[in-house]
Amino acid sequence: MEGNRIIHARGTSKFEDEFRLQFEWERQDMMAERVPGLNTPKTLSAEVSLPTHPSSLRKIHHCKPIINSNVKFPKIYASTMSSSYHQNPPSIDALNHSNRKEEILKAIESSHCNSLSETNLHLTVPGLNSKTRGKVRDIYESGDYLVLVTTDRQSAFDRVLASIPFKGQVLNETSLWWFDKTRHIAPNAVVSAPDKNVTIAKKCSVFPVEFVVRGYVTGSTDTSLWTVYKKGVRNYCGNTLPDGLVKNQKIPANILTPTTKAADHDVPVTPNEIIERGLMTEADYQEASWKALSLFEYGQHVALDHGLVLVDTKYEFGKGSDGTILLVDEVHTPDSSRYWIAHTYEERFQNGLEPENVDKEFLRLWFKDHCNPYEDEVLPDAPWELVSELAWRYIFLFETITGCKFALPSSEVPIHDRISRNVAHALSSLTYSC
Repeated sequence: MEGNRIIHARGTSKFEDEFRLQFEWERQDMMAERVPGLNTPKTLSAEVSLPTHPSSLRKIHHCKPIINSNVKFPKIYASTMSSSYHQNPPSIDALNHSNRKEEILKAIESSHCNSLSETNLHLTVPGLNSKTRGKVRDIYESGDYLVLVTTDRQSAFDRVLASIPFKGQVLNETSLWWFDKTRHIAPNAVVSAPDKNVTIAKKCSVFPVEFVVRGYVTGSTDTSLWTVYKKGVRNYCGNTLPDGLVKNQKIPANILTPTTKAADHDVPVTPNEIIERGLMTEADYQEASWKALSLFEYGQHVALDHGLVLVDTKYEFGKGSDGTILLVDEVHTPDSSRYWIAHTYEERFQNGLEPENVDKEFLRLWFKDHCNPYEDEVLPDAPWELVSELAWRYIFLFETITGCKFALPSSEVPIHDRISRNVAHALSSLTYSC
């Protein structure tokens, strides 16, 4: 993907129009009556309704790129999937056995030694003077803009576990698709996407809070809802949970469980603690939390429309120079979210079986079974078969959600050289346009 086009679905569906109307009504209601008490616990009933197989999945519109008219960049093109790709809901059989999987696994094998584990654009691109290395993204500053390079690094347990071929491209293109589809809920910081792995964004002040939204009692990390629930915790981040819930059960209402950084790991925090510690103002927290819950509800509808369950996710927000709260980082990617196959969830849950997942949970569980990922200084190498399987699952999820055929990158040009060239061209165009 070389240019500034953001992938999106052609047109809008009746569902999207209805959601926009509902969103505006709720926004007006919220603005009319802001609730002064931030820390009122949300009490959840133990009675839950399980999701059922959608009677008919809406036909997915094929991707048609649009051009950001404000800045001129090289064009981005995305392939489209054939209409038959989405006639049936995704299944674990399609995930495990398909011609598409064979094609992708061959490409993954050939790129084994060509993953993007590290970038040094500050040494190759004029005008980039600093580098911040996150767990997955390398971030560079250029005047009023940030250059965010999504690498193939795989993180969990607050550390890097492996490098997953094509992962950076999948995350970047997935986020761009969702950023474009959620503008009616939250404006975002995206300026352009000059490369398959790169997003250029407006510089803003990012809140030191991650907005984690959950719809199910599940997870394996120390801050996951199931981990704390099975230890007896019944009031978590301001949400009062009933007794009697079991793993992977749907909770009656989506809940927000914010986290913030403490040293090198995430810790849960209550709304009052966020305000008292000065992490956010009350007004900013109310607006961002409402946006997070609205984004998650919309994401759940879109996922279910495509045969998937959006289980939980996290959002990050920042404040622009004009005071607008912007959605930043990533949206509904397989890195930041859990996804399950929808039409098998209820039966498997009733039989005490784990849901069929399309995310990195199986890699998390492998590390938990073979080491202590929180305390061991050196971790074992992830088996190649798990690495390649995760790479395929990320691509499978991208194609299932967006309806776009993942464009495998050419191996003729080294990834770092390609990114350097495209970012340099983009920044020169930004400078010229200003």
